[in-house]
Amino acid sequence: MKKNIILPILLCACGLLAAQEKMPVDSFLFTIKKEIPITTVKDQASSGTCWSYSAIGFLEAELLRKGKGEQDFSEMFVVHHSYSDKADKYVRMHGTINFAAGGSLYDVLYVWKHYGALPQELMPGLNYGEEKNKHGELDEILKSYVEAVVRNKNKKLSSAWKRGFDAVLNEYLGARPQTFTVKGKEYTPKSYAESFGLNMDDYISLTSFTHHPFYSSFPLEIPDNWRWSSSYNLPIEELSRVFDYAVDNGFTIAWASDVSEKGFTRKGIAVNPETKKENLPGSDQARWLNISEKEMQEKIYLIQAPQPEVKVTQELRQEGFDNYQTTDDHGMLIYGKAEDQNGSKYYLVKNSWGTDTKYKGIWYASESFVLHKTMSIVVHKDALPKDIKKKLGLK
Repeated sequence: MKKNIILPILLCACGLLAAQEKMPVDSFLFTIKKEIPITTVKDQASSGTCWSYSAIGFLEAELLRKGKGEQDFSEMFVVHHSYSDKADKYVRMHGTINFAAGGSLYDVLYVWKHYGALPQELMPGLNYGEEKNKHGELDEILKSYVEAVVRNKNKKLSSAWKRGFDAVLNEYLGARPQTFTVKGKEYTPKSYAESFGLNMDDYISLTSFTHHPFYSSFPLEIPDNWRWSSSYNLPIEELSRVFDYAVDNGFTIAWASDVSEKGFTRKGIAVNPETKKENLPGSDQARWLNISEKEMQEKIYLIQAPQPEVKVTQELRQEGFDNYQTTDDHGMLIYGKAEDQNGSKYYLVKNSWGTDTKYKGIWYASESFVLHKTMSIVVHKDALPKDIKKKLGLK
């Protein structure tokens, strides 16, 4: 995610009455406990740009939190700058880093701080005859381009290669304007971003793994972290406290997670089922014990109702990361909490797959799923409990 140096996702709040509404999902029954204001759900469509949509949605939610109104920023402005920067690094590294559509949450913060922002209407990024993002052709062209530059058959880089690369981006996504006018006032992208008063140094990335010391910071070793941005490392119990403290105190969370799991369904549910046969639901143990592994898996992952979930440990998280079973697949926004009919905790998640889904682009992610499959998060530093903040040396 698909990401100050220490850094590496929405419907509006519905009020107190709606917060108590019970929301059925098949035979799940959810009661919303906390819902933070967010901007509308967007659609990344056929593009690998979830990282841009999620972190832009996070910054939009931050402005709502600060009472600065609802904004709609251009995700493709961020993608344009990030692809351009990525090409520079790929060539400097002789093609030995990842070059693909993916990115990290930090890429958005970096672009905001160093290059600025644009209103969505000024750069929708659709200069190629499509109504929605469709980046297959663009991604292939850009990858082939930088590979050709690195092969360098002329034995020396030309002075034109980077202008040519940026020209491709301009043709597909649109050229980045140097100046523009909003409500009668002229801005540059940099001055426009600065006008909102967000300090990117106030935002930090957090993760939880044991191959680095806790309370230190390190660049998370994932392909999409091509800027080599750093995350603070917390024990999983303390990272869990950050999730709850942040949401309870009105802060949203930019969330990088693994969504390749069968428990992350297209029905708006993300759960982490316990697959031990003796713990599966139903009174007839024999119906679980006398079926094949394939049949059992099919029944488990129908996910039509709450069922026992994995008890997440630090060791389990590390094993998943080390064995490529937990990967950086997708960026989203956590903006609230809910409970199912059994009192189990879920987080409200804004996705970027449009609203043509059963729950209009919102997912309910169980606590077990979130703790197990979180790669990293970005939050405002004030979203941390004071004792954790102190341990990290943050003011």
